[in-house]
Order: sequence, then C-alpha cells, then structure tokens
Amino acid sequence: MPRDPEVLEPGTLSRRAVLRGGAAVLGGLFIGIELPAGRARADELQAAGAALNAFVHIPVQGRVSLIMPAVEMGQGVYTSQAMCMAEELDVGLDQIEAIHAPADREHYGHPIFYVQATGGSTTTMAWTEPLRKAGATARAMLVAAAAAEWNVPASDLVTTRGVITHPGSGRSLRYGDVTDRAAQMVPPADVPLKSPEQFQLIGTRARRIDTPDKVVGKTVYGIDVRLPGMKFAALTASPVLGGKVSHVDEAPALAMPGVRQVVVLEDIVAVVADNTWIAEQGLRALDITWSPGANATLDQAQLWADTEKASTGPGVTVRKEGDATGKFTAGTPIEATYELPFLAHTSLETQNCTVHVHDGVCEIWVGTQVPGYAQAGAAQVLGLPPEKVTVHNHLIGGGFGGRLEAAPIVTATRIAQKVAGPVKVIWSREQDIRQDMFRPLYHNRLKARVENGRVTAWHHRVTGPSILARWLPPAFKDGIDSDAIDGAAEPPYALGDMLVEYVRHENGVPFSFWRGVGPNSTVFSVESFLDLIAHRTAADPVALRRVLLGKNPRARAVLDAAAAKAGWGTPLAASPFGARRGRGVALMHAFGSLLACVAEVAVTDGGDVRVNRVVVATDVGRVINPDTVVAQVQGGVVFGIATVLHNRITFAGGRVEQTNFNDYRLLRINEMPTIEVELLASTEKSGGIGEPGTVVVQPAVANAVFAATGVQLTRMPLDASLIARSV
Repeated sequence: MPRDPEVLEPGTLSRRAVLRGGAAVLGGLFIGIELPAGRARADELQAAGAALNAFVHIPVQGRVSLIMPAVEMGQGVYTSQAMCMAEELDVGLDQIEAIHAPADREHYGHPIFYVQATGGSTTTMAWTEPLRKAGATARAMLVAAAAAEWNVPASDLVTTRGVITHPGSGRSLRYGDVTDRAAQMVPPADVPLKSPEQFQLIGTRARRIDTPDKVVGKTVYGIDVRLPGMKFAALTASPVLGGKVSHVDEAPALAMPGVRQVVVLEDIVAVVADNTWIAEQGLRALDITWSPGANATLDQAQLWADTEKASTGPGVTVRKEGDATGKFTAGTPIEATYELPFLAHTSLETQNCTVHVHDGVCEIWVGTQVPGYAQAGAAQVLGLPPEKVTVHNHLIGGGFGGRLEAAPIVTATRIAQKVAGPVKVIWSREQDIRQDMFRPLYHNRLKARVENGRVTAWHHRVTGPSILARWLPPAFKDGIDSDAIDGAAEPPYALGDMLVEYVRHENGVPFSFWRGVGPNSTVFSVESFLDLIAHRTAADPVALRRVLLGKNPRARAVLDAAAAKAGWGTPLAASPFGARRGRGVALMHAFGSLLACVAEVAVTDGGDVRVNRVVVATDVGRVINPDTVVAQVQGGVVFGIATVLHNRITFAGGRVEQTNFNDYRLLRINEMPTIEVELLASTEKSGGIGEPGTVVVQPAVANAVFAATGVQLTRMPLDASLIARSV
C-alpha cells in the first residue's frame, strides 16, 4: 500500500509522492514503488577476500568478487566477463559481485591496445581467454588447498557452485574455507580449460547481472555520485571552436542565491553552486565576451571542399596486389565517391565528472572507458604523481566512443583545482553536443573494372584524419591509421587486382572514436559501391556478392542466411508509409565478426524514408551470451538508422549548428522497424558485436533507398529533397 498521505484516492498522484519513491498508475490501480534509500551514493563495491589473482577475490564468507577489466556501458560485458570467469571457477552468476577494475595498466591493460581501455568491440575477443584462465587458475589453487588439508590427490576432488567435494569420503568445503591457504600458494602455470561440451554458462542465455540494480534505481552512474559537502558546476566553452575567454562579468551570477563561485579559465567558464539547476541559471546570467580565434570562418562547405581536394593528393599505399592502375587504362571503369559527416556521441548520460582535490591527492568519480588515461590526465594537470590520483570508475550511461577520451576529466580537474571541497561538473546537453570530440569527416573514392560479372580491378582511397596518431601513437605506423582503413584493406570479397590507399587529412575539428569507428566509413562505401556496380551491370545485388564471395564460404553463409530470412527476391508487402519500396543488402567483416543485413524501406513522394524491417544474420564466432549478441545488434541497428536518415554535425562561422535532440535526431519510437536477428552457430574464435550492427545497417538502408528510388546516397545523411525530385 502507498505510504504517502497525499495520495488521496485511486488514480490520483501527488508530485511529492512521485519524487519520494516513484510510482505508476495503471487504470484505477495505484502501484507504489519503494526505491532503496541512499540510491545516489558515491561508494561502489570493493573487492573482498583474498586475492587469488588480479581478477578473482574470494572472501571467507559472502559472494565472490570478480574484477572486470572492461567497463560496462550498456553493452553487457559485465555479464559476459563474469560468465567466462565463473565458468572456469565453477560458481554461479548469482554467487558473484562484479567490481570495477582500478586504474592499473599492469594488471588490466588491454591485451590488444596495451593501454587500459574498453572499446573497438574488442572486449570478448581480447578478454575471454585471459578471464577463463584466471577463473581456472583460482579454482586449481582452491582445490589444491583443500587437497592439502585432506591429504588426498587434487584429481580426486570435484567443484560445484563454490563447494569442493571429495566423493570418496563425502567431505566438502566451501571456497571461503580454504581461500586464505590458497592465496599463499604459487599460482600453477598452464591450467587446462574446460572443453566446450563441459560448459555450464558459456553459450547460455544468461540474465545480465547489472539489470536488477538498474531496475530498482540502485545503480550508481557517474552522474549520480553524491559526496558530503559537494558543490555542482555548470560550464560553457566558446561557441566558436577553440575560442578563448576575453572578459567575464561575474556579478550577475554571484548575486544569485546558491551560487558560490565563478571559475574562469583560459577557455572555460564555470559556475559553482548548491545544485545543478542554480549553476545553470548562474551560467546564463553571466556576461561573457569571447575571443573567437582562427576558427571564426570555419564553414562546412569549405570543410567538404578541403577534404575532397586532399583526396586527390598523395596518399600512402595500404595494400597493393597486381596492377589495378594498369587495368584501368583499358575500358571505362565505374567510379564513385562517398562522404560521411561529423557525428556527435549523444549518450543518454551527458559528460560529467566529480573531483575532489585535497591534501596533495585527487579523487575522481566518473564513468570512463579509459581509467588509466583519466588518472594520467588529472595527474598532469595537478602536477601530481599518478599514484596520488584515485579514479572511482562507475557504470556508464552510454559511451559510443565518447568516453574513450580523458578530456572531460581533465576539464573537470582544472575546475576542481579552484574549488574547496568536492565538485561535480555536469555538461548540459547543448554543451555535450557542441563541445564533443566528433566522429571524423571521411571521404572514400572508389574505382572498379568489371568483366563478365566479376570485379577484376579495384582502387579504394580513404581520406580523413588519424585518431590513432593522437590516441595511441605506436599504432600509427608508416603513415597508416589501421582504424581508418579497417574494412577497406581486407574486404571479404575477391576483387581482382587491388590498390588501397590512405590520405591523412586533418581539418582542425576535434575528433574521436565513434561507434563503428573506421568501418562506418569503409564498409558503407564498399557496400554502396557494390550496389552501384550491380545497378550498372544489371546484376542482382545478392547474386553479385555471392560471385565475389566464391572463395569465402563463411561470409557467403552469412549473406545467404540474411537473404533467405528476409525473403530476398520475393515481392515486398505494401506499406502505408509510401508507395515506393525497396530492399537493400550489405555485408561486413570487421571486429572479428561477419554480419549480413537486409533492410526494407518505404519512401514517400516527399522524400521521407521509413525503415520497416531489418534482418541481420551474424557469425560472431563462439557466442558467450546469445541474448547479449541479439541486444547489441538491435541497439546497433537503431543507432545506425538514425545516422543514415538524420544525423550530422555541421559548422557555420566556427560554431556547431546542432544543439539538442530537436536538430540532432535519435530514432523515435514511431520510426522503429521490426528487427530480426539470426545467430549462426560457429566454433571460430569470438569476435566483437558492440559496433557491427551500426556499421552494417547503414549501407543496407541506403541500398534499399537506391532500389526504391534510383537515387544513391553519396553523402550522409539522406537528403529528402533529392529523393523527392526523383519521383
């Protein structure tokens, strides 16, 4: 029964009741939801018990602590990582606590990146084996401790759900009973892992371990952190990219009740107050004069033109097989260019960071994909050794690559330096978009020679900036950004003589990784170009791809599965949205996974596009949790459709023109298509799945529009006016 006395009768609900505990009204029935006290706490779970290795801590009593090297931001890796460790440790998911790994590259550095980071759809492929080994090693140590206590061979013992049993005598011990003794042992080398037929968890549809706390509002994201005496800061940067502060009249803000301080930095102005609302109002009251600097004339048309010009200049050879250039001298090749705009990350949880600088140390509460970079960045600002900076990492309310940068943590630390006590810095949605580090603008130039239904020469030139040259310099080798050309250098198709080139072009706009990273650009271009070839040669798009996949049976199987499930070649059902209808197909091999996608669209005479149905077939290697794979494909598809239909970041006078979700569109509920996902069984090594759905759906939708209208998308997003003129 509801406790609030202000709820007077069924079907009525006071504002105070909602604020106190949350509520729902269904028909005439009032359902009160009691949220747990202290929801927004700063303390996160800490590892308990003896450490058997960097990933497994076992207490004498209570749940096993499993340390998660990859960060959970909605993609389900806490569950998949826990499944890998728990599988070999022989405990249930209900017996474990998932703990954030601290900033510690030595123990939690990424096996592929070396630095401590979560991204690139690499968590499963990078961490599955190390985490299984960690669980198996811990189990072996516990069994050895029990065997020593009973003076029996370790091979005689069995383990189930955290209990060690000696079947011959019926004796048993809990893991906690021998954990202290086990922790004193030297970890054994080369512990055997389970064979697939022995799996109890891996490959099953496991419920996500982070869901229960989210359902009741117990989960603490970075934006939820509360500390005693904490203040709140709102900030603004120059509306012109890279501008500096010229003058600030602080008086109007400081006169407002609850405003405590105005912090003025070279490039940032922040208002510190008793809560975020007051801080935002204080920020609006400030009279700030900005010096716009060199970017005051930055214009989107010029950015496109400069990139186009750069694409014709000298590049670096990424791959050369045969003599593609020579083959183009005979006959007329098919040519096209494809351009992808800047994009923002727009995660549900805007950038935020809580920092407390005191007594020669710094504490940070944040959700970040790069805790090590966050620690190092804050330490550099403060002139402290990194070990004096503690990063309390939290679950993230959406990352999409936007939290692979330490810049927001550095900014918050610069502000906190000027504030006595802890301060939480929160970016408004407008600042989150306008001051983002954007998905780069890319240009792809392709040329092909086609003979007798086969591609005999292929030239792909990718032009854009290098993220890796800044973010991970050792990975930028010989002038090649391996991310920027991913999907171009190793296409799944047989394309004859090949020449793939990369042209590095920096344009002064801050940029970062974005969900799908390099393959967003390259796969979109390759798959769109193949449909153009099919159109020019009067070939069926699926049939053309099947010919080019003759020596790649794994990719061909994925393509065939998607085409069959989508009913490729059968008539499309009528759509109330638009008379022009089309199917489009796309295939990708990236992130260690293979996906094929078929999209069905309807197009109005006015040029509006509705995606009605999306079918995706996947071969992601060995699957850890099927439900996670399906969910990630679905989420990626939604993300990708919004990109191809709506989204771009543009500049005018050095300013980002988009401000919020009214002009930077997410896919809305009335635009949601039916999404069907088919998982192909595979024993190959596990690949990634967080980003592929976003990558593969974009060319599939564009190709479906091409099929429906005869207009090919060459610069994203879709231009409704061009499609309308095609009627």
